[in-house]
Amino acid sequence: MCCICGGSVLCMSAERSLRGALKSLLSVRGARSKDGRPRDHRRALGRYGEWIALEHLQARGFTLLARNYRTRRGEIDLIAFDGYTLIFVEVKTQQLGTSQKRMSVNPLEWLSASQLARYRPVAQAWLDDERHECPSAQNMRFDAIGVLVDAQGAVVDLKYVEGSE
Repeated sequence: MCCICGGSVLCMSAERSLRGALKSLLSVRGARSKDGRPRDHRRALGRYGEWIALEHLQARGFTLLARNYRTRRGEIDLIAFDGYTLIFVEVKTQQLGTSQKRMSVNPLEWLSASQLARYRPVAQAWLDDERHECPSAQNMRFDAIGVLVDAQGAVVDLKYVEGSE
């Protein structure tokens, strides 16, 4: 069973990758780089949330086509395909502090209208990009995944919204 949503099987290599991402997240908190500056915990948290979201999508039968596709206009976190539907996914991750209650936090609230407005041109740029082969999809949609983790990095909640545009 998927350790995230209780769905399909999660393979052992994916579980090891997820543990590596968690280890990276936890090592960044409070850590400093060689020049003494604080490391970027938000970036590590975002990467960790993307790993969790990817594992969730793979458990639902999707295959990753691109991760963090960037243009001048913006970025799409995950692009995946299940043989029928091509999805462009924005992932929002939030970590609970020690005093926060789960009910008061929803990572998808951080998804802004301006981010959604940038999705179409970035998705079109990916479709037009000749550096990769685009699948022959019968459907395309824009999805959002909100990942909520506790202070130790354990998944508290995952919300998957299909067609978030």
